[in-house]
Amino acid sequence: MGYKQSIIRGAIFIIAAELVLTMNGSIVKLASAGLPSEMIVFFRNLFGLLSLTPIFAREGTAIIGTEKLHLHLVRGFCGMAAMYSLFYVFGNIQLATAMLLKATVPIFIPLVAFVWLKERISIVARLAIAIGFCGVFLILKPGTDFNWVMLIGLMGSVFVSISMVTIRKLSATEPSVRTVLYFAIIASLISAIPLTWAWQTPTPKEWLLLMVVGICSTLVQLLTTCGYACAPASQVGVFSYSSVIFGAIIGWLFWNELWDINSLLGAVFITAAGLLTLRSRTDTVSGKE
Repeated sequence: MGYKQSIIRGAIFIIAAELVLTMNGSIVKLASAGLPSEMIVFFRNLFGLLSLTPIFAREGTAIIGTEKLHLHLVRGFCGMAAMYSLFYVFGNIQLATAMLLKATVPIFIPLVAFVWLKERISIVARLAIAIGFCGVFLILKPGTDFNWVMLIGLMGSVFVSISMVTIRKLSATEPSVRTVLYFAIIASLISAIPLTWAWQTPTPKEWLLLMVVGICSTLVQLLTTCGYACAPASQVGVFSYSSVIFGAIIGWLFWNELWDINSLLGAVFITAAGLLTLRSRTDTVSGKE
């Protein structure tokens, strides 16, 4: 397969992953009308864990042997905090705005890597962070239509960033299968705790929605993995912003959601920041920093 074909295949996988993620957000939004987010998160993790049982059966108990349990725990707790935040946001604000808040993750990753790994932040990355926070300021609308749910979405992006930097540290010694399996186990255990006070028996329709959420979440992981396996993030990462477009379209079609000028400008700023962040990664790899 040629390099150009690899990029095309990678882009298709990433766009498909973002479409499924947006559809999953829509399903979470529907399920949130009758179920607490604690229930939705638990069943998302339960179905995700069940989907990994063939891998565990094939690899045996040796796959869980690790000397990096502390990092797996950090990834698990931060990933769960991010998931609770994201699912809550899906159910309480416009779908497109929720996807836009998710798109702020590249802005926070360099900051987390700087604090934790002491990685230098390039001039391009600093510019991207500044532009990104201008976009965040616009969509938060402080002093006017400020919505505290958006802050939860931003905190979710911070937790995603910490989780991704943790995965980077784990990848030095841990196979990806072990990392995924540990997260599924830790996430299922953590998300089971809130069921002691948040449980309510789902209706047949809600059971179906919960099952679809679990299946779609697993499919997103699979498609994303395939996308970045085909081509480097610097080449196909830009297509992850397609979820903002999908969110705007689906939100308009099904919930009559429309963006105001602040949100539209914020989307432009955040997308531009993401593109600059990808560029800064490319420069780092090529030695241009």
